[in-house]
Amino acid sequence: MNDMAKGTSLGNIKASSVLTLPQFDTVEAERKHRKQRLAAAFRLFAHFGYDEGLAGHITVRDPEHTDRFWVNPLGVHFAHMTPANLVLVSHEGKVIEGNQPVNAAAFAIHSSIHKTRPDVIAAAHAHSMHGRTWSTFGRLLEPITQDACAFYEDHAVFDHYTGVVNETSEGEQIAGALGAKKAAILKNHGLLTVGKSVDIAAWFFVSMDRCCQSQLLAEMAGKPSHVPHEVAIKTRDFIASDLAAWASFQPLFQFITGKHPDLLA
Repeated sequence: MNDMAKGTSLGNIKASSVLTLPQFDTVEAERKHRKQRLAAAFRLFAHFGYDEGLAGHITVRDPEHTDRFWVNPLGVHFAHMTPANLVLVSHEGKVIEGNQPVNAAAFAIHSSIHKTRPDVIAAAHAHSMHGRTWSTFGRLLEPITQDACAFYEDHAVFDHYTGVVNETSEGEQIAGALGAKKAAILKNHGLLTVGKSVDIAAWFFVSMDRCCQSQLLAEMAGKPSHVPHEVAIKTRDFIASDLAAWASFQPLFQFITGKHPDLLA
């Protein structure tokens, strides 16, 4: 009988022996990888219904010029995104590569985050149905499920909605509310997640939107119970590490690239 059959906990298995974060020999290879993952994240957002007209954006920091980030151009549907569509923008708002306009809100929010948080490689924001619905309460998610524990004491609420974000000063306020956390609920607006890769930021967005849906449903039915503080912290540290988040995104990447073979062409 093997160790798993004996009931050995997953915590005793070395995830690094089967899951390895990608390494790159050249900056060009890393840039190609980041842009492919960014395009894949947009396709996934379209698949999950996170697209909403011109709203929503995901960015990834350039691996060589760290004061620049790649972002989706204005007006290109998420379901049609390819690495070739992406636009490279400096923190000052100058378009370095690409010939299409950039969403002003995307620049205002993401430039502030990338400036403020050098540890952040990617950031995701969209007006997903459940995320924006939950945002109207201006409340943090509560640890009512195992999945919600991933965000326990590691997300913030930005409760100062003044309209469409089109000024960098408003982006700075959002970045300030986010602080050192991995996610923020933007009141009356939507969700924002960040991470050390596109995979991580995108996975946290997908997971957070589902947690919003779960809490909305739970509160419609009654008063949900909470996971105790110590258990919630332990659960968060297990399921929401960078490696765990990156690994959770890999099946989604396999799915979307299988569904859209042109994505990596």
